[in-house]
Amino acid sequence: MRSRVLTFILLLLVVTTATSCKKNHYKVNTSSIKVNIEIKRLEKDLFTLSPNEVIPMVPSLKKKYDGFLQLFSLVINSGDINEASFGDFLLRFCSDKQNNEVYGLTMKQFPDIKSVEKGLTDAFRHYLYYFPGKRVPAVFTCITGFNNSIIAGDSLLGIGLDRYLGAGCEYYPRLNIYKYIAARMTPENIVPDCMYGWGASEWDFSTLKYPVDNVLSEIIHDGKLKYFEKCMLPETSDEIIFGFTPDQMKFCRNNESQMWQYLVENNLLFSSDQFNIRKLVGEAPFTGYFTKDSPGRAAVWLGFRIVESYMMNNSGIKIEEIFKNTDVQSILEKAKYNPR
Repeated sequence: MRSRVLTFILLLLVVTTATSCKKNHYKVNTSSIKVNIEIKRLEKDLFTLSPNEVIPMVPSLKKKYDGFLQLFSLVINSGDINEASFGDFLLRFCSDKQNNEVYGLTMKQFPDIKSVEKGLTDAFRHYLYYFPGKRVPAVFTCITGFNNSIIAGDSLLGIGLDRYLGAGCEYYPRLNIYKYIAARMTPENIVPDCMYGWGASEWDFSTLKYPVDNVLSEIIHDGKLKYFEKCMLPETSDEIIFGFTPDQMKFCRNNESQMWQYLVENNLLFSSDQFNIRKLVGEAPFTGYFTKDSPGRAAVWLGFRIVESYMMNNSGIKIEEIFKNTDVQSILEKAKYNPR
């Protein structure tokens, strides 16, 4: 009896040790890295002005918002901020009745943005952990007339708060924004979208010059961006990272091998047909080649799993190196990807 008890204790110790030694691949210590994101709110500075103050304030706005004001101007189709006509364009934008109503909704939803500042501060601590030589961008918020969610430029990051007013925002159906897209237009998606947008601006598909634009290169590139996003936000759920519902996430996990097998057996991986690429990586309520239970862009999940497998099976490879590597066939082979 005593030997049985002893054996049980030893087995328990082995299981406990194995469990305790299992390391979270994404969790890293960033406590010593100093970052402090303080967001400047352009929408408050614009919509608290009286109409006769807008044009005279343009020089001050240029100084305070520096390069971001030019990016913002391009988004709202106001042209070059140094043109004489810019002040008139800006006045019309700030005087527009709908824009003022949306500003009211924005201030109700975001009376302060401390949670966004906190989330981005933590995310960019991770960014400097992986990229110690990089610069952290200056961050701004604005209202874009529903044009842009994230505006990324050289050392600048802008957030269109009118694109994060919540899935039930009355304006989204009027703008013909599909429900499955509006479901992601919520405050909790701001920080993940910022990090994905920042990564996409740093490593743009077209500038990386992949040897061929096919399904495999597209899903692996987007998989790299999702891997980057997950490294920056290790505590964020996969549902938020990928924009899937819990049931859609469950579908991907339960059907990973079947989805991969379908792409292989139907010779889709090396297809350069833009129709095939759009069906697999484009926005949609579900992925047409799979089932209606699948999420749109389900193939991006497969791309992420390939990249994740590559990084875990090739120790010492840095995130920047995986982005520079455009040999997707080599990445696939070295990933030893084998979904079951």
